[in-house]
Amino acid sequence: MAQHISAGHASGAASGEGAYALLMKAGDGATPPGLFSRKGTAMTRFQGDILLIGASRGLGLAMAEAFVRRGWHVTGTVRGNRRTALHDLQDRQGEAVEIAELDITRIEDITALHDKLAGRRFDMLFVNAGTTNANPEETIGAISTEEFIRVLVTNALSPMRVVERLDHLVAPDGLIGVMSSGQGSVANNLKGGREVYRGSKAALNQYMRSYAAREAASGRTLRLVAPGWIRTDLGGPDAPFTIEETVPKIVEMLIGERGKPGLRYLDRDGRDVPW
Repeated sequence: MAQHISAGHASGAASGEGAYALLMKAGDGATPPGLFSRKGTAMTRFQGDILLIGASRGLGLAMAEAFVRRGWHVTGTVRGNRRTALHDLQDRQGEAVEIAELDITRIEDITALHDKLAGRRFDMLFVNAGTTNANPEETIGAISTEEFIRVLVTNALSPMRVVERLDHLVAPDGLIGVMSSGQGSVANNLKGGREVYRGSKAALNQYMRSYAAREAASGRTLRLVAPGWIRTDLGGPDAPFTIEETVPKIVEMLIGERGKPGLRYLDRDGRDVPW
């Protein structure tokens, strides 16, 4: 039966090692906790275990699908208890998909998720959360204080709260990633536009650099991802790239980046983006 983490209970067995490392040790016939799951009488072996924040739609949902296709187990978060497309994916994929409730802007939700996942160990934590202001072309001087706070809290503050609160759930040789944007590049901002969104992603990048400096001794792999302008609810219908041609590249790149310590700011093809 597929698993769902909600306010009532937590699911998944505890594991002190990353899923990939456990796979390498599975030759003795033992069943590593949290890695193998039973569906009927068959055993399913996963290539890795990812905690994917913001997986109910758009890029996050597509990433969940892509990781499952590559043999990974996905614990994906959704806001509230409404049924989403991630639930449909869970129906199709069974125990390859777990669902947890999380509003990334609520500290109490992050704490509750932390407590429910205590003892788990993931190969990857990826935070896919983003929003923009109601009028993306509104200048920084014209936006209301309330709208500015909403965008900055969602795009910059909340992802870092998640990273700092949940980083110990990631295996030492695992990867922590956050969805940024090419518009977060200060060096590449030659034409302006989308000022509030740009500023929020530039702030995220700066906070991630501070986190990387503070945690340098850990040797952790940290990645900021600039996916490109993609046709999603956030990107709009005029974006030149589709989800189908973009997300597989992102997932392949992230899997390939594991075990490479330090922070990098990369596009979907694994190329460095100027800070």
